Amino acid sequence: MTADRRNEDATALAAAFAAGETNPSEAMQAALERMERLNPALNAVIHPRPERALAEAAEATQRWLGRQASPGDYGEVLLDGVPIAVKDLGCEQAGEFHHAGARFLVDLEWRGTLDSHLYRLLRSAGMVSVGRTNTPEFGTTITTEPAVYGPTANPWDPTRSPGGSSGGSAAAVAAGIVPLAHGNDGGGSIRVPAAACGLVGLKPTRGRVSTAPRLGEHRGGFAVDGMLTRTVRDAARCLDVIRRPAPGDPYIAPPLRPDTSFADSLTVSLPPLRIAVSTGGPGRASAPARQAVERTAGLLAELGHHIEPDTAPDGWYSSELADHTIVVRTVSMASELAGWAERLGRPMTTDDVEPANWWSAELGNSLPASAYVQSLEALARWRRRVMPFWSTGPIARGSPRSQDTYDVLLTPVLADVTPPLGYLSDPADGARRIAELTVFVNQANVSGQPAVSLPTALDPDGLPLGVQLHAAHGGEQLLLAVAQHIADADGLIPLGDLGQHSR
Repeated sequence: MTADRRNEDATALAAAFAAGETNPSEAMQAALERMERLNPALNAVIHPRPERALAEAAEATQRWLGRQASPGDYGEVLLDGVPIAVKDLGCEQAGEFHHAGARFLVDLEWRGTLDSHLYRLLRSAGMVSVGRTNTPEFGTTITTEPAVYGPTANPWDPTRSPGGSSGGSAAAVAAGIVPLAHGNDGGGSIRVPAAACGLVGLKPTRGRVSTAPRLGEHRGGFAVDGMLTRTVRDAARCLDVIRRPAPGDPYIAPPLRPDTSFADSLTVSLPPLRIAVSTGGPGRASAPARQAVERTAGLLAELGHHIEPDTAPDGWYSSELADHTIVVRTVSMASELAGWAERLGRPMTTDDVEPANWWSAELGNSLPASAYVQSLEALARWRRRVMPFWSTGPIARGSPRSQDTYDVLLTPVLADVTPPLGYLSDPADGARRIAELTVFVNQANVSGQPAVSLPTALDPDGLPLGVQLHAAHGGEQLLLAVAQHIADADGLIPLGDLGQHSR
């Protein structure tokens, strides 16, 4: 955060608080100074809140002073006072700007009217937001280039996309403004920016993180909130903070065994696992993307795990995913705009919404309700087809593992290297390019299972490439254990390399 702490993760920073080496006020001041210096070029944080952040950090500093005055065993690592950023989509904060990349909300100077369940959990843990981060309009694409706020640059190369839709959050973490940031993932929107910016991006199991009180069946159940982090250990500890369900949630993830946590996964001694590896067949992944997967697969083999190449669940790359998810996504877009029309008391128009989202809503409005239900049923059949591929795992659920199933599936995140800004937002060809790049991410959104992006390689231009691990439904503990296993074997890009071009 300061010159000698800028590469530290949240766990190390919190340990420095506990040791009295620094405090949340000093850490926040350093974060704000770094934001002031870097953000004009990055355009990552669009709603800074420096005065409130400093005041909340001062409160955290007093709490740490009280702990130091009365030393004791505090159990799990406290993240009290750690600076974070919050994506400007979901995670509503009462009184804070909340624009979701939409021009009409900017024009209205729209602000949140309540604290979401998720934000209350983050604040209860003492984390302090420096501000809200840039996102594409309504988070419906994988690059962060909203018309109203302009593009966010990738800290590794400002001509490249930081991914999306959590690209502003990813850029803020990769640049070292904050050690971790909120994101959400309805179609790769945590994993894609993590891959593009060299971060750890965990998409939790559906229902692990509550969307209360405002959202329920959000986008067909595809979308889930999470955090973008610099390390696996931060991903585990953040998930322990935000995994509390709320009454009435439509989905509830399998609970952990009593007296365990996701952080416990970091020190688990793994037995030999059955790991399937897939790059999707000919033409699906570029040479750099395949090489990144092969490198990680080779490391896992050296660590004693059984690797099965060219293996994926039956139907994993089926075209029916695209056919039916587009129905769910377009109807959801139509519903979202209808909800805003009701709240504003006027119809939405083409002046309010970017062309791609207007087209999506128009298509959604043209479909009968029966088409939406039929697509949901088709996707449920697809889930039942693919999910028997996974063992419940020795960590995730405690059941015996079958020799006919696999513990983990390893794939690329993106099918190719991170593209330049403008490549995915091109009006003529952007949709096709997005479809080609995202052949490895939508599956976990439809299935609801957890997946994590890990920064394991660099492309020929020295920019990060991510690989992706999938586990069975409820299997975040197994994913985190394998990810930490890779990290302990020096299989991730070193922290000091993250965002090196922004420094």
